[in-house]
Amino acid sequence: MSDTASLSPQSQQQSGFKQLIKSLGPGIMMASAAVGGSHLVASTKAGAIYGWQLAAIILLVNLFKYPFFRAGIQFTMGTGKSLVEGYDDMGRGYLWVFAALNLISAVVNTAALLLFSASLLGYFMPGNLPLSVLSAIVLAACLIILMAGHYKALDGLSKVIMSVLVIATISAVVIAAGNGSAASASYEGPSAWTLASFGFIVVMMGWMPAPIEISCLTSLWLKSQRKQQTVTTRSAIFDFNVGYIGTAVLAIVFLSLGALVLYGTGTELKASGIGFSHQLVSMYASTIGEWSRYLIAVIAFFCIFGSTITVIDGYSRALAETQLLIQKKTLGQTKYINGWMILVSLCAMGIILFFTSALMPMMDFAMVLAFMTTPVFAYLNYRLVTRTELPDDLQFSSGMKWLSWAGLVYLYGFLVAFIWWKWLM
Repeated sequence: MSDTASLSPQSQQQSGFKQLIKSLGPGIMMASAAVGGSHLVASTKAGAIYGWQLAAIILLVNLFKYPFFRAGIQFTMGTGKSLVEGYDDMGRGYLWVFAALNLISAVVNTAALLLFSASLLGYFMPGNLPLSVLSAIVLAACLIILMAGHYKALDGLSKVIMSVLVIATISAVVIAAGNGSAASASYEGPSAWTLASFGFIVVMMGWMPAPIEISCLTSLWLKSQRKQQTVTTRSAIFDFNVGYIGTAVLAIVFLSLGALVLYGTGTELKASGIGFSHQLVSMYASTIGEWSRYLIAVIAFFCIFGSTITVIDGYSRALAETQLLIQKKTLGQTKYINGWMILVSLCAMGIILFFTSALMPMMDFAMVLAFMTTPVFAYLNYRLVTRTELPDDLQFSSGMKWLSWAGLVYLYGFLVAFIWWKWLM
């Protein structure tokens, strides 16, 4: 008789729960990658500018993107392949388009997150070091951690960072709610339902909860995790749901923070991520107490640092896998992942050193590009799951298929509206 069979039902339940907790990884890493730009910045600004008006849009875009992110988990669990391999099976053209999108996103996102991390690191460093030097310090730390431990190091770091961030942010919102909204009862803020506001909504939706290519990174992390430990369908879906639903909840939490603390105060929001990072720390400090300023700065730094390290790892894995598929070489070669890490990092540092003033336009371009390509890759992910022979427990249910089609209508509808808006502008 096996050890599991000899356990009591209660012991088996406890063992199953421990297995679910142990399997947490790719979903938490997805959340770590998502929180940096779309949550800390976009969600907070949405609340600060428009109050609660965009809460429904945030919830809807998270709901309608859900099947297409989950598709990566189900496809990888059912076939042992990543979504990148799935695109290659569908046609080499899809792989080339994915590679181009991935490369742009990798370099721009890494540069932005490095600057964001560097600006927060400046809180604790002696002297007045230039942002380029601080960015180089952050980048060196990221590469050392990744080169030394890869998935294992990243997995553990992501869990710690996300846990601390969730506790700190929820605490700040609870305290802010207890203090009441900063806006006066008679305050009438700007409407989110105007043509002028549509551009902000598009940018926010493009990275909410994350760019669609993150679904490919999650499938690659899951593929890596399966080589190191046993992963069941139940544990993989549980991990994904914890990460995905957690990001949706956090998006509303950050929106709440902006709506309760900044909305209606007349505070001018900084346009750059660097300036906004310091403004964000001040917002927490004004809510929780000035004593917490440096504590919050540490938490915010590690949050963005976690996003930076996750983005470098994930995009490099995807680019390496794409290159190996195009060249028809054996997958999973670490030297290719390391090579792409170094190349992406050097390109990102090049932007910081020579094109810092162009970084925000690049970020806007990357967000708009993510928005415009989301419907395309959402449909590809849906096709891969529904047209691939998967075990019964990994096939989309009829409810999930209906949600997928509703999501495609929603995403393509917004894409048409965006093209119409650009034509009017």
